[in-house]
Amino acid sequence: MSLYRAIIFLLLFIAPPPLKPPILRIACGAQIGRGVSIGWFSTLMGRHISIGDYSAIRALTIINCGGNLSIGRYSIISSFTLIYGADGLRIGDHCYIGPQSLINTEEEVRIGHRSALGARCMLYTHGSFFPYSEGYWVRFAPITIGNRVWCATGVFLHPGTTIGDNSFVNSRSVVSGEIPPDSIVEGNPARMIGSMSRMQRTITPRRLDAIAEQMLHHFLVITATQGTFRVWSDRSPPKVQAGRHIYQLVLIPATDDIATIDPTNPTIWLICRPGWSPPSGLWLNLTTNRRSMHRAAPLDALCTFLQRYYGIQLEYEEER
Repeated sequence: MSLYRAIIFLLLFIAPPPLKPPILRIACGAQIGRGVSIGWFSTLMGRHISIGDYSAIRALTIINCGGNLSIGRYSIISSFTLIYGADGLRIGDHCYIGPQSLINTEEEVRIGHRSALGARCMLYTHGSFFPYSEGYWVRFAPITIGNRVWCATGVFLHPGTTIGDNSFVNSRSVVSGEIPPDSIVEGNPARMIGSMSRMQRTITPRRLDAIAEQMLHHFLVITATQGTFRVWSDRSPPKVQAGRHIYQLVLIPATDDIATIDPTNPTIWLICRPGWSPPSGLWLNLTTNRRSMHRAAPLDALCTFLQRYYGIQLEYEEER
């Protein structure tokens, strides 16, 4: 790293989060999208830097790539993550890198769209310790993770690993070589134990309604337990209080009638009915995986809850 880049690297580490995106744009010519956040005591560097809209690098994360660093839209790199090496890292849209993960990029690492690494995953593109000059092995090889791949907590990927699309790697697995698409693998060494397509259920409109009711009930239980908001879950529709405002959470089912609402309180709409348009601006739609641009604390909390506990990735509805 040149002296100039080293200074920027250190400056980013100590700079307040709101200043980090403009520093990257001005000092490094980085392409930084809308709504990007970089947390306290996090810093990053790459030959060319690109971070898509609404992505986040959480606090206390270090990224130092000698090659290109590309992070897609709505992706999250969690706290205490270390990413380093002579080559680059390419992460797709709606990806997640769990806390305390380690990614070595001596060769390029590519992660496809809507893929995730659980906490404490380790990806190595280089392996050596005993002297190569004395006949021992050294391995350099890139790592490629496809689209819609989930590596659960504590997965280790050896140099040269390729994981095909729509696959799941169970916790604590050690993976090398090529994993075909549509695979479920686990173990040390990891072996295929099933296929993702056989595990996935068909979602009918009635089942989506039941899923939405279950998730909403779980959200209210977690919210009440944590004391984030005051909750009235025994009413229909249920209500949560944030500050001086009381919001009612109304489910729009695909198959049944809509509950009667109180016009005096603001409404957050949870939509399961295709083509249904809400009369007010606080909503999320499970048929399109979109949410309103309008912000309110309970809506933001519900969207975060659905992503964290149920894997539902939402995008903002672009204003026309």
